[in-house]
Amino acid sequence: MPELLEHAGRHYAVQFHYALPDDAWAVELSEAVPVSVESGAGPGHLTHMAGRAFIVAFVPDEDPALEPTVHIHSHDEHVVPYDVMRWFMDHVTDQVERCRAALAMEGAGSDG
Repeated sequence: MPELLEHAGRHYAVQFHYALPDDAWAVELSEAVPVSVESGAGPGHLTHMAGRAFIVAFVPDEDPALEPTVHIHSHDEHVVPYDVMRWFMDHVTDQVERCRAALAMEGAGSDG
């Protein structure tokens, strides 16, 4: 399920998935689109879902030598407010820290 943020009347979504070919976690930013009432919108239900991602950060979790990267995917111009970009990059930073901590633990476990 995506994490949602409303900013200046627009909705944004961040979602995570594992990109197997890249051996990396993908953290995606998109505009969130409304969910129709027929699909289950309403009290206690999701009102928006992630749309097509226009910024994707790849956070490698297999090779500590690989750096995270950010990819811009857009055929149209997207204006991303500063607060939304910070919110997205906070998610990316958290994922980088989780992956690096896991790699460090694996490295410590293989030393013994």
